[in-house]
Amino acid sequence: MGTDFTEITAKYTGAFDGSLPFGKRPALIVIDMVEAYLQPGSPLYAGIEDAVASAARLAAVARQCGTPVIFTNVEYQPGGADGGVFFRKVPALKVFEQGSPLGAFPAVLSPQDGDLVITKRYASAFFATHLAATLTSLRVDTLLIAGVSTSGCVRATALDTCQNGFLPFVVRDACGDRHPGPHEANLFDLQAKYAEVISEETATTHLLALQAK
Repeated sequence: MGTDFTEITAKYTGAFDGSLPFGKRPALIVIDMVEAYLQPGSPLYAGIEDAVASAARLAAVARQCGTPVIFTNVEYQPGGADGGVFFRKVPALKVFEQGSPLGAFPAVLSPQDGDLVITKRYASAFFATHLAATLTSLRVDTLLIAGVSTSGCVRATALDTCQNGFLPFVVRDACGDRHPGPHEANLFDLQAKYAEVISEETATTHLLALQAK
């Protein structure tokens, strides 16, 4: 059940009513949807199977439309020296040390020929990676954002999408978190301040409409 934001919305009205247009050259980014969040024995297990299924459908549509599809994963050297403070703050990130099977992509949502994979070490897919340069070289103006977790790496990436000058569109159905509270709260705040939060259906409609032009 979703959180009721009626009272909060009233306090935001008038200050955070803006909206962003969907651009002409989108890309889809699927953030960290790897086995660590899907295996019940993992300390990061989040029960996000429905979001994975949504992201898989969206990736299939994007490929059909010729839209770039980008995956991110996380990997650290043994001991996590390259993970800095983030690795020290979150002990569960040890599951992403090199060679861990929990860092693998699930069969239902794995990169295919032509997709791009960016390995990151911090929350945002932009931080200390070549994502911004890659999007610029592809002449992308809009980033459809799917992945996990909504309150962590999805939020950080959406914020940096905005700050790097790309249009952020977070796909609600294709994002997941450990609990519906942080999931809904962060989607609300992203919509208010930094991004457009849309459904899988709306994202699909945008992609197919561009293909038809």
